[in-house]
Amino acid sequence: MIWGAAISAAQTESAADIGGKGPSIWDEFCQQKSGVFFKKPKVKRGDQLSDSADFYTHYKTDIDLLKKIGFKHFRFSISWPRVMPDGLNVNEEGLSFYKAVVDYCIEQDITPWVTLYHWDLPLALEKKGGWTNRDILEQFKNYSEVCVRALTKVRHWMVLNEPSVFLGAGYLFGIHAPGKKGFDAFFAATHHAMMSIGIVYRHLKEIDSSLQIGSSFSFTHIEAEDQTQRALRAAETADQLINRFFFEPIIGLGYPLENLSKLKQIKRFIKEGDEDQLKVDLDFIGIQTYTREVFKHNHFNPFLKIKLVPAKERSLDLTAMDWEIHPESLYHCIMKIHGYGLKTPLYVTENGAAFDDQMMFNRVHDTARIHYFQTHISEAIRAKQEGANLKGYFAWSLMDNFEWAEGYYPRFGLVHVDFKTKVRTLKDSAHWFRSFLGGGG
Repeated sequence: MIWGAAISAAQTESAADIGGKGPSIWDEFCQQKSGVFFKKPKVKRGDQLSDSADFYTHYKTDIDLLKKIGFKHFRFSISWPRVMPDGLNVNEEGLSFYKAVVDYCIEQDITPWVTLYHWDLPLALEKKGGWTNRDILEQFKNYSEVCVRALTKVRHWMVLNEPSVFLGAGYLFGIHAPGKKGFDAFFAATHHAMMSIGIVYRHLKEIDSSLQIGSSFSFTHIEAEDQTQRALRAAETADQLINRFFFEPIIGLGYPLENLSKLKQIKRFIKEGDEDQLKVDLDFIGIQTYTREVFKHNHFNPFLKIKLVPAKERSLDLTAMDWEIHPESLYHCIMKIHGYGLKTPLYVTENGAAFDDQMMFNRVHDTARIHYFQTHISEAIRAKQEGANLKGYFAWSLMDNFEWAEGYYPRFGLVHVDFKTKVRTLKDSAHWFRSFLGGGG
């Protein structure tokens, strides 16, 4: 098993308009407000992306802390608008930054794992339709080639981060950037994003067949509220929507459209030959799991007939995101992917918890997070012992960051960040990991 920690560019870099970077959809989303009579920011408290951890300036410090904790693998992402401000033309200063990050990782004996797209689409491309515009397939392929040709020392690449989340939240419900709502935008964006995984994989393999290329997927363990047929059917429908719809196309099973006529509308965006493009034999699959969701039958939903039972109505064991702490969920999700019989290496590329961490006498006693990691890692190891081809685990996240629409209140980090001074402090969970990884207390 390899052990690492993860971050993303948008959530940690700051430097929103430094080094030639162009605006992203999240830079714009942070400025927006919603509401008819009482306007309120779309990001809680009006928090701004640019006020995050400033990894752009502190990357050496952060990689040193990663090494001090004992991790030998570092997952981070590239900001598309930093490398290509308009989504099309290269900004050499942006590329130079990532070359420096990679070089410093290798100098410190840290293996870089790089994600090409972690949600920060160039705003210029969004104004042309973003993921809803089929042109994105060629644009994303070209961007990916620029990154791989420039960062030749990187051997492990991930194409997309959690397509189900950025597509559902950003193009269906409008609660994440770019804030679009409606099934047309959602289906178009989903099909193009899912196709891009195979297109980029094959293109990068033509450039260098020795690269290890995968993609990460969000999986949620789904259960029924009770054992009635209606509740069980609701859970199956939720699994179809939340998990299978964003994974099965790439393994050659196509979009799961059974029993849900609404989903069949995605066929309007599928062209001849697309299904062959969707299927791809990735070198590895990234599994990202945080919690369990429980569903019941809903008479009043004409399309889906399902209703989520909120975690706070059925559990007291919650994170700062109001997510239920349910360690077995990680085991079940790993075994679910193992059950497809793919033989593909699996990595937990994100797993962690946010809490209301408080600094006391220059320490953060995050006992709940330590317990979270202990129990979830145990469940991951259980899956491995039962036959899953699990090869590694990445904690989310290395440091506190911008948690999308939730802003800066939820803290996921092993390293506490004072967002005003940018001072870093190892939390107790970081010290626990150091001991767990064999580095002492």
